[in-house]
Amino acid sequence: MELRTLRFFVAVAEEQSFTRAAERLSVAQPAVSHQIRALEKELGEALFERNPRSVRLTEAGRVLLPMATQMLTDADRVIAEFASRTALVTGTLHLGAVDGVEHTRLPALLGAFHRQYPGVAVQLVEGRSAALIARVENGELDAAVVALPEHPLPQGMRSVVMLEDEIKAVVPADSPLAGRKSIPIELLSGKTLISYGQDSGLRPWLQSAFDAAGIDFSTRYAINDGALHVALVEAGVGVSLTVGTDRALLRNPRVSAVPVSPSLTYRKALIWRGAPQATRPLRALLALGPAAS
Repeated sequence: MELRTLRFFVAVAEEQSFTRAAERLSVAQPAVSHQIRALEKELGEALFERNPRSVRLTEAGRVLLPMATQMLTDADRVIAEFASRTALVTGTLHLGAVDGVEHTRLPALLGAFHRQYPGVAVQLVEGRSAALIARVENGELDAAVVALPEHPLPQGMRSVVMLEDEIKAVVPADSPLAGRKSIPIELLSGKTLISYGQDSGLRPWLQSAFDAAGIDFSTRYAINDGALHVALVEAGVGVSLTVGTDRALLRNPRVSAVPVSPSLTYRKALIWRGAPQATRPLRALLALGPAAS
């Protein structure tokens, strides 16, 4: 027995007409008649005496009417209660974010979150992946978007991928390497490399890729600013290893970003603690996003 069917029954009983009930419910009359016949079949008794001009409740219908009315009242109360709980989500959501978070799905997610929960303030804290992971682990932050490290996240921490990206070799536009579809990582041996510092979450990925190729990974210029990477390439300092979505690479005719082979892919993810229970603002945010791992 569905609430929708009971609403149809109560409408017919109060209007004493299938036609007026259908108009009140904004549905076609055959749909009302079908639902009432199905209810009568389920209960095993006729609920209405049908006359050419009107309908009247049978004894069974008179028994059912107050019970159906109460059930609908209770259901509406439940819906109203939880709607008010949603509206009352307030407080502050403390989020950490690494550089380049604008290329992830986080802005769109926060846009939907703001529309649904305008009473929640969002405080964004910038930082490096390792430091942000530690701050989420110790409860200083509710969640953070970080570059996932090679090693597993701390025990009990959960995550959902927000971006899959690739580190590319950035060379001057007139370099012989600029016209290639990809640059074998071995060709980077002996080059003056510009890349990220030890505190960057991307550094371990790069180190592992070079170790696997048997090449020494020594960056002569260790900088976490992608714009400075590109400026140094333009100045002829060397080859930069920079994330492909860095805004400094967009529509820059003076440099060329070429994939490295094998590809240097990495992921940025939203992370949070699985326990203790997340704050209400964080639970509301997670409810709008995809499932976590």
